[in-house]
Amino acid sequence: MSVTTFKDLPLADRDREWDADAADKRVRKWAGAEEKPNAKYRDAHLWYDAENKDEFGAYKLPIADVINGELRAVPRAVMAAGAVLQGARGGIDIPRKDIDRVKSHLAKYYRKMGETAPWERAA
Repeated sequence: MSVTTFKDLPLADRDREWDADAADKRVRKWAGAEEKPNAKYRDAHLWYDAENKDEFGAYKLPIADVINGELRAVPRAVMAAGAVLQGARGGIDIPRKDIDRVKSHLAKYYRKMGETAPWERAA
């Protein structure tokens, strides 16, 4: 189990729609990961199961899309991932030990958007 390395991706426009399935297809193509995931594909996610890193289903919390040939964090994806960490959509099944690091990554993107992460507002 593993939290991905924080990449400080540039942000997409705030009003960009988030379609995780369409973004995943673009990321796979951009990363050259159409057959199986690789390190570039991993960069679009916040967490993956390192023991099953060669399976697409091992990757969770996608936050990025390929825009004009560049991987960018999508604000609506960041907010969706934040909501899931707060229990929306049934929450997320990742190890408890990884949750704080995932939240730390997301909080950096929230700050980059000029906002405060939901779990930091409540504190």
